[in-house]
Amino acid sequence: MSIKFLAEDDRPREKFLLKGKNSLSDSELLAIIMGSGSRDETAVELARKILASVNNNWHQLSLLTIKDLTKFKGIGEVKAISIATALEIGRRRAAQEIPEKPQISSSKDAYNVLKLHLSDLRTEEFWALFLNQSNKVIHIAQLTQGGINQSIVDIRILFKTALDHFSTGIIISHNHPSGNLKPSAEDISITKKVKEAGNLMNIQLLDHLIITQNSYLSFADEGLL
Repeated sequence: MSIKFLAEDDRPREKFLLKGKNSLSDSELLAIIMGSGSRDETAVELARKILASVNNNWHQLSLLTIKDLTKFKGIGEVKAISIATALEIGRRRAAQEIPEKPQISSSKDAYNVLKLHLSDLRTEEFWALFLNQSNKVIHIAQLTQGGINQSIVDIRILFKTALDHFSTGIIISHNHPSGNLKPSAEDISITKKVKEAGNLMNIQLLDHLIITQNSYLSFADEGLL
C-alpha cells in the first residue's frame, strides 16, 4: 500500500520501514513516540507545534516537565511520559558513549564529559571527575544536589571519594541553570577551600567548571585557580 493511502498518524512509521530512520524529520520521529495526534491535528502536526515551541531543539524539549507537555492539546499524561522517557533514553545512551577512561588534556575535554550530566538540569548539582597520574578519568560522581540557587559542597566527601579511587587529581564542576557563567562569591570561596585541602593531601585541583546548557567557564582558563 502506498504511504499516501495510509492514515496520517501511520505514515511516519511506514516511512521508517520503507526508507529508514535517517529519512525521518524531527517532527516525524516525535510523532512516532506520541503514537497519535489530537482530534484537530495529526501526530506530525502536533509534534511540529511542540518542537516549534522549543525552537526545534531537543535539549530544550528535555527541560519541559510532564505538566508543561500536557498543556498541549492532544498530549495527555501517557504521551507526555512517553516523550520524557524517549529523551531520557537518549541522554543515557549519550552518556554511555563516553570512553571508559577519557584522558583530560584541556577544559574542553572535561566539559565534554561533564555536560552530559549537568547541561540540562533545572537545579544546581555538584559533580567531580577523579583522575589518575595520566589525567585519565577513573571515576565520575555526583556529590551534591542543591536548590535552584546553590549547591552545598562537603569537601570531606569529595576527598574521601578521591582517596577511595586513588586519585591524584580532581576536576570539580557545577551547573548554573540560569545560564549565567559568572562565578559567584560562593563559587570562588569553594574553589579556594578545595584547592587548599587538595594541597594538604597531595591531590591537585586541576579545574573548576561552571556549566550551562550551551557553554562553560573554566577557572583554570580564566586564571582563577
